[in-house]
Amino acid sequence: MTMSDNIQSVIVAFCWLNPKQSRDLSLPKYETPLSAGMDVRAAIEEVVEIPPGRIVLIPSGFGVALPQGYELQVRPRSGLAIKHGITVINAPGTIDADYRGEVKIGLINHGQKTYMLHRGDRIAQLVLAPVCRMVLQPVEHLDNTLRGAGGFGHTGR
Repeated sequence: MTMSDNIQSVIVAFCWLNPKQSRDLSLPKYETPLSAGMDVRAAIEEVVEIPPGRIVLIPSGFGVALPQGYELQVRPRSGLAIKHGITVINAPGTIDADYRGEVKIGLINHGQKTYMLHRGDRIAQLVLAPVCRMVLQPVEHLDNTLRGAGGFGHTGR
């Protein structure tokens, strides 16, 4: 038995939107046996400069069809964030089960230097997650808790 034997697998339809232009790109993949997210690569034609403070939308070159009851979360890669200040602007981004367009990654440079993004660079991770739907129940009052309405630093440092 391997460590990943007890991890559930879910089939997700994957489609290169222009297979000829994507031949040199690898499929998103898990980099280690217990990785939660698949790394996704930049499907850009030319180097993209991301100056400090700039937001860019980077194509992946593919689309997916998720099963009902799931979302695909687009999350930052920790190495890019820590080393260069590059992160996903709307982290985590959500790809809904009914979306059939190209998966695109919104990146922002919070770093001090312009970052050069090249074709095939790993830019984000994709995490498949189950979705639960809320059913709102209107009430006159919410129940009391020890915390109450305390928020945004109410417990100190």
